Amino acid sequence: MADPQVTQILAEVGGGDVRASEKLLPIVYEELRRLARQKMSQEAAGHTLQPTALVHEAYLRLVGDGAGRKWDSRGHFYAAAAEAMRRILIELARRKAGLKHAGGQSRVPLPDDLPEDSLAPPDSILTLNEALVRLHREDNDLYRLVMLRYFGGLTIDETATALGISQRTAKRHWSFARAWLKREMGPDAAS
Repeated sequence: MADPQVTQILAEVGGGDVRASEKLLPIVYEELRRLARQKMSQEAAGHTLQPTALVHEAYLRLVGDGAGRKWDSRGHFYAAAAEAMRRILIELARRKAGLKHAGGQSRVPLPDDLPEDSLAPPDSILTLNEALVRLHREDNDLYRLVMLRYFGGLTIDETATALGISQRTAKRHWSFARAWLKREMGPDAAS
């Protein structure tokens, strides 16, 4: 997952070099688009947000003017991209929930396994987000693992590399995180 060229350009972006962000986009665009397509493919029919728009919005949030944003590696950048995409999808889900249900939320069961290629309906995303906020407060490492796996679409091997842990540890933490999220999301999530 290490790419010295990307790491160097990310450092330049962090230093405020506007031209660096122009060099970065073509290099990371396809990977970001793959992640966005993967998440958007499971959105409800008639969805107005397209993967390209999700990539562009996430990229703007990440790079913007570039100043003050530092990434340690390519993995760190993609984790930040996953977080940005998650926030965008949550904002969209909140707007939809507000329009459809006057802001009311209901619990939706979490699948037995958080599939890498699925995106839950808006109410479920909001419920998952509430659980993720609690997980972030309790265990930042597990939170980062979930962000990379669920929203970033990384495999266990890629996640282990990005977090600097063994594949076995990543698998064990992934199993624990899924169980923790099911419990936090309520009794309906355990089924």
